[in-house]
Amino acid sequence: MADHSVIRFCPRCGTAVEYGEKFGKVRPVCPACRYIHFQDPKVAAAVLVQEGSRVLLVQRANEPFRGLWTLPAGFVNAGEDPAEAAMRECLEETGLTVRVTRVYDVIAGREHERGADFVIIYCAEVTGGEMIPADDADAVEWFERSGLPALAFEATRKALLTKE
Repeated sequence: MADHSVIRFCPRCGTAVEYGEKFGKVRPVCPACRYIHFQDPKVAAAVLVQEGSRVLLVQRANEPFRGLWTLPAGFVNAGEDPAEAAMRECLEETGLTVRVTRVYDVIAGREHERGADFVIIYCAEVTGGEMIPADDADAVEWFERSGLPALAFEATRKALLTKE
């Protein structure tokens, strides 16, 4: 099903777009300049920071899922290295600087209207900073894997409950 609210005018010439099947999917097409709009996926990056049997989580300050817990994460900006985005988001949300050590998992599937289509999860280790919640996190805490709080996203559940 096409989302006809994504684009209404051609970004090249300003003409109102029409919707038609192009390349196997209904897409916005400009009747004037023939521009075809391809919707790019939204990508988020997260860090899985572990110390022994504990994992670092943040409590969401915003909807959706306000008050529930998740990995430090956020959207990757255009042109930004996803690993750098994950480290940036961790610093913004937790006050901790981290170093990415490896890719942990890539999880596909948009969970809500404003969510990511893909979440790239990196293993990371703390290299400095002072743990304090900020940005869009109300709290930051270490949790034992055996005593996790209510989790916000299926991607977080998959990362914490189905892998090593």
